Amino acid sequence: MNLWLRVFLPFAAGYYFSYFLRNVNAVIAPELTRELAVSAADLGLLTSAYLLAFGAVQLPLGLALDRYGPRRVEAFLLLIAAAGCALFAAGSSLTELAIARALIGLGVSACLMASFKAFSQWFGTERQASLNAAIMAAGGLGALTASTPLSWAIPQFGWRAVFVALAVAGLAAAAGIFSTPDKTGGGQQESLRSQLAGLAEVLASRAFWRYAPQSTLIIGGFLALQGLWAVPWLMNFSGLPRDAAAHHLLLMGSGMLVGFLGIAFGVAPLAARGLGPLRLLQVGMGIGLLATLLIVLGAEPGEPLWFIFGLVFSVGNLAYALLQGHYNPALAGRVNTALNLMVFVGAFFIQWGFGAAVDALQAGGYALRAAYQITFGGLLALQVASWLWFLKRN
Repeated sequence: MNLWLRVFLPFAAGYYFSYFLRNVNAVIAPELTRELAVSAADLGLLTSAYLLAFGAVQLPLGLALDRYGPRRVEAFLLLIAAAGCALFAAGSSLTELAIARALIGLGVSACLMASFKAFSQWFGTERQASLNAAIMAAGGLGALTASTPLSWAIPQFGWRAVFVALAVAGLAAAAGIFSTPDKTGGGQQESLRSQLAGLAEVLASRAFWRYAPQSTLIIGGFLALQGLWAVPWLMNFSGLPRDAAAHHLLLMGSGMLVGFLGIAFGVAPLAARGLGPLRLLQVGMGIGLLATLLIVLGAEPGEPLWFIFGLVFSVGNLAYALLQGHYNPALAGRVNTALNLMVFVGAFFIQWGFGAAVDALQAGGYALRAAYQITFGGLLALQVASWLWFLKRN
């Protein structure tokens, strides 16, 4: 129990912090649009700067975690995240806020992967699935907090004060993780040349490119929507006030949290009944795409659909463990960060491109509501194609 408290809880706090920061702009989007007078494309670019920086460091991050260990790497990066939060609170232009947002993305880029690495060092293999799902549940709690609770806080304190508080929280998270026990991993004896050769092996493999398109477009698309476009969609397409839109975001985060807990405790019983992780991933993505279609069509009631949206797409995280099974365990860190890179590259381009498409369609004469629907529908078509690719390439 003492080891669980000393290792799991600090890393869980770090991932909670990371996920809160990933989604915070979805709720403060109206304030940013009003204060900065930015377009939808500018707002998408500003928010996706987090994703660009996050994704850009995933491959070197895998090497650093193996070489220097999760405690040092994540604690150092969280200091950068705290600085990014302080700069965001003080920013007065789109450029300043985009730079601050990129620093935040860089700073929290290790939170999940460092947790996986730490758990592999300190806990037996039989506990990895439950610990991984539990850390993701901590992220789900962060998503929940960055929804209705945040929408209540913004009018009271303002978004700048929220980011000052987040800067302090980042310093506390860094201190907590740096205080965890350290353990030298076997990866430190591997030369950099050997590490790079292993990474090249992963990126050139058939298995990787079976999983990558689906993770890029479906999971990356989910992150893009959750992190920014869900609330503007609900306000501009569904006509909801911000509090009601944030409530839908809360339902989506609740579904995601339930899904992570279900993975932690339900994968083994389902496998015993013939629904193994691979089949669960295939079916789960299909159900998620169906829920997305109903959202795009404006089906009512919307609340259950957004809950299902979060619930089902949490299943997408099974791809990490499934893909990892195709390689030598020594490559696990590089496999996970390579797939994570694809997810966040997808999230960046979708988050940016969604706003650019809405602006272009409006410039072409479409009403705002129609522009949102066509854009979301186009994303769904790409996601369906990636899912069919995954099903076909056995």
